[in-house]
Amino acid sequence: MCRWFAYLSTTEPCLLEDVLILPDHAIAKQVHDRFLPYLFHFEPGTDHKSTKKEMSLRNSPYNLDGLGLVWYTTARADFGECTGPRPVTYKILRQPQTDPTFQSLCSGTTAHAVFAHIRAASAASAITTYNAHPFTFGRHAFMHNGAVGHFARIQRALALRLSDGAHALVRGTTDSEALAALFFTYLEEGRGDAAWDAAHPLEELKRCLERAIATVLELQREAILGNPKEGAMEASSLNVAVTDGEQLLAIRFRNHATEHPPSLYLSTQAGVALNRKFPGHPDRAGVDNGVQNLKVEEEHGDHVIIASEPTTYKEEDWELIPKNCCIMVGRDMVIKRAPVDVQF
Repeated sequence: MCRWFAYLSTTEPCLLEDVLILPDHAIAKQVHDRFLPYLFHFEPGTDHKSTKKEMSLRNSPYNLDGLGLVWYTTARADFGECTGPRPVTYKILRQPQTDPTFQSLCSGTTAHAVFAHIRAASAASAITTYNAHPFTFGRHAFMHNGAVGHFARIQRALALRLSDGAHALVRGTTDSEALAALFFTYLEEGRGDAAWDAAHPLEELKRCLERAIATVLELQREAILGNPKEGAMEASSLNVAVTDGEQLLAIRFRNHATEHPPSLYLSTQAGVALNRKFPGHPDRAGVDNGVQNLKVEEEHGDHVIIASEPTTYKEEDWELIPKNCCIMVGRDMVIKRAPVDVQF
C-alpha cells in the first residue's frame, strides 16, 4: 500500500522541506520504513501471527513506485484569473531523496495546503507518472491509499459511470484515479465540470465520496456475487483525502466486519515541531529545528495534519483515526468527525 501526507492551515504556512524531507520519518523517507503507533492488528477468532501479517500487507514498507506532490498557491488569483488558491503539481518516479528538483522545490516553497503521496504499485498497475497521486480536477486534489477490490473486473463498468469531462481527465490506469473520476463525476452532476473550480460544503464532498464508494461496492457485487466462479468478494481499503486548498476531507475505510484499513493518523500539534521558526524538533527532545527560535510555540497557527504515519516522534501528538471514520476540516479549522455512511 501507499503512504500519504496532508497539511492544512489557514494562517500558518509550512515550509515543504520541514514537513516532507527533514524529519527522520518524513514521507520522503517512508519508501523503506514505517512508524505505526496505536495500530491494532488483532482480529477476533484468528491467531496473532496471521493478523500481524494482514496488517503488514496493508502498510507496506516498500513504496518505490513514484512520488506526487501538490501545493496550493494564489498566483492565478493574484492575476485575476480565479478566486482562491489553485494546485501546483510535481511528480517523479525516482526516490525523492535523490531528486534534485524535488529537493529544491521543497527548500524554497511554503504553502498553507500540501498533499504528498508515495506509491506502492499493485502487480497489475504500470509504474508511470500518470499513475502517481495526487490527481487534480479543477481546484481540487484527490489521493488514495489502499485498493479497490476486483478492480480489473469492474474497471469497464466503472468507466461507463463517468461523465465525459471526468473521463477526459483520466490519464492513468489505476483504481485510485478511477475512484477519483467517479467522485468528481458526482460532484459536477447537474452543474458541469465548472463545479470542479468552485468550493463546496464539506458535507457535499462527503456525500459524493460516499456515493462513489457505494457505486464501487454495487459494481463489485454485480460482477462477483453473480458469478459463482469468482469466489468470495474482496474487501476494499479506501483511505482517501480531498482538498480544495482551503478545506480538507479524509476517510479511513474498509468494508469488512473485522479487518482494518491501512493506518491513518491525525495531529493538530505536530506542525510546531515541523516548523523551524518555532521551538522543538520532529525527532528528539531538547533540540530546536533552526539556529534561532523566531516565534514561541503559542504563536503557531491552527493546523491539521492527516498522514498515513506520524512524522514526529511524540506519539501523544497523534491519534489513530478510527476505522470507517470521516474527518472534515473547514476554513475555520474546526474538525468535524462522522462515520462513513456506506452500507456493506
